[in-house]
Amino acid sequence: MGRVRTSPKLLRRAGLGLGLGVLLTSVVAAQPAPPTAPTPTEPSAAPKPAPAEVPPAAPPAAVAPIAPAPAETQTAPAAPTPKVAPPPEKPPVEVVTRRNRYDIAVIQALDKVTAETLRFEAKVNAPVRWKGLIFTVATCEHSAPEEAVDDSIAYLTIDAQPRPQPGRLTPPPKQAFKGWMYASSPGLNPMQHATYDAWVISCRASAPPIAATPVRPPAAKPPEPKVLELPPAATPAPKAAEPAPKAAEPAPKAAPTTP
Repeated sequence: MGRVRTSPKLLRRAGLGLGLGVLLTSVVAAQPAPPTAPTPTEPSAAPKPAPAEVPPAAPPAAVAPIAPAPAETQTAPAAPTPKVAPPPEKPPVEVVTRRNRYDIAVIQALDKVTAETLRFEAKVNAPVRWKGLIFTVATCEHSAPEEAVDDSIAYLTIDAQPRPQPGRLTPPPKQAFKGWMYASSPGLNPMQHATYDAWVISCRASAPPIAATPVRPPAAKPPEPKVLELPPAATPAPKAAEPAPKAAEPAPKAAPTTP
């Protein structure tokens, strides 16, 4: 089939015709419709019900006025509570052992040159001389029952001073020992001397034991006590020679008898 050629004029005319038709249709639709007569209605035979009475509305209840919200007040931040330090712990109570004190110390001395030994008693604060030594006992104690070792302890001072000799100057005394001596361990704190040796044997009391009391320094220097001189050890005297027994005398002869 061949194509139908249309001229531009025909197309223009057809477009104008379509536009006019659309315009007329819109004008007709815009006109108002004519009023219609009302149709009569038949009255109903039943009586109309009486209208129900509506109760009067209750007066609105009084509404309490709403108090305005209080204005927000800025409160200062609370101060931090200080931390209370715990009370310091009490130090443990030290149990002080009470030792019985005695007024006499039993001491044994040795002369290393002559091998002479002597056991003697020295009262507290009463110097005692033996040969070239002077013993001064400050205290003599016995161990308490709760201590592990049963021992006698003495604190004494030993001065080395030779006896004064006529015509010679006496040298000043020299301290040979000062401290504690233990009866159970003589070698724990021994006296160091070239000629003499001494150690504590025990403690005893001439009276009931003295209770332990704190030692107070004396108000004034007491007078120096007299030094007690110990006699030298007595040597046995030599026995005298016994006289020789006498010879027995002959018995006397009997006199002859006469008839």
